[in-house]
Amino acid sequence: MRVAVTGMGVVSAAGVGVDALLAALRRTDWMLSPSRFLKTTRQVPVGEVPYTNAELQQRYGLDPRKTYSRTSLLGIAAATEALQSANLPKGSRIAFVSSTTVGGMDLTEQFYDCFRHDPQKGRLRMVVHHDSADSTKTIAETLGLQGFATTISTACSSSANAMLLGKRLLETNWCDAVLVGGTDALCKFTLNGFASLMILDNAPCRPFDETRAGLNLGEGAAYLVMQRPEAATHAIGYLCGAANANDAHHQTATSAEGRGAQLAMRKALQAAGLQPSDIHYINAHGTGTPNNDASESAAMSAVFGESVPPFSSTKPITGHCLAAAGSIEAVITLLALQQGEMWPSLNFKQPMSGTSLRPITSLTMCPIRYAMSSSFGFGGNCSTLIFEK
Repeated sequence: MRVAVTGMGVVSAAGVGVDALLAALRRTDWMLSPSRFLKTTRQVPVGEVPYTNAELQQRYGLDPRKTYSRTSLLGIAAATEALQSANLPKGSRIAFVSSTTVGGMDLTEQFYDCFRHDPQKGRLRMVVHHDSADSTKTIAETLGLQGFATTISTACSSSANAMLLGKRLLETNWCDAVLVGGTDALCKFTLNGFASLMILDNAPCRPFDETRAGLNLGEGAAYLVMQRPEAATHAIGYLCGAANANDAHHQTATSAEGRGAQLAMRKALQAAGLQPSDIHYINAHGTGTPNNDASESAAMSAVFGESVPPFSSTKPITGHCLAAAGSIEAVITLLALQQGEMWPSLNFKQPMSGTSLRPITSLTMCPIRYAMSSSFGFGGNCSTLIFEK
């Protein structure tokens, strides 16, 4: 069963709102720069949302005396826009499936900064926000969502998997509508963690380029409202196929052949009742790491043969937003369908050795009926979504 997307909201390095993201995609802006708000000595390009926590609290009328993690604030911003644009009927049974990897780690880091200097200091109330489910609870309470709510954390495929679960909830009539997506904020732990894995690029990331050296982290949130087609009064687009698979290859790396990615793409096509030739555009995971881009290229070649559709990675615009990447790029993919525009891969110059694949490097106008968006997480957790105009 396909489901209708009737609302979407996003916050990213481009700013708050779908319109701000669309404008950045069309300008093909390089949105990444060293962080202004995250206090770190590691001066690398990141996709930082251009608002402080206090500004976000004020913008959404939140109590300035209450403690919010940045992850929760970004989620509130995106979820608010999604629900407003969906304009659901009063009394709708709304389920909520959110995702995150960072949770409230930014507050834990603030606590620890005080505690490590003096064990008698530090606000313990900050630590209670550390758990991933806390941001889900905070967003639900702020927006008055009282139905089924759950949290998914499967690394970088998290919010794509939130959409898979949301689709199942609709298919089994657990709800009338479901709010799905993810939110993640920049913090020192993830920045230093990716640096320790030696997959953080000190320069602008270059997905699918021979000289690629790693990813640029980002932060943000995106949520989509989904309904059964017969209940929807309007539709931005349709989620017509989705699948999750795992290649069980390594804790952080995907297999050279991209076995999990291949399986996710093929199962998504099967679920949508489509052939590979039906896909007009792919929003690739495209992190810019040596392993991911080689593995993903091998997977696309295996699934599509000599006819790989036009594809690109939009992470040089948003940064890699971890758990939020799948839902942010779902919004980007839906915008491609809606506008008939395929977004370029910035910074690409030279094809990778061993493949002739080249991503789109300029804004391309083209009618698109079906588009694919893939998200691949640590532990080999691979998810693919297919959207229909």
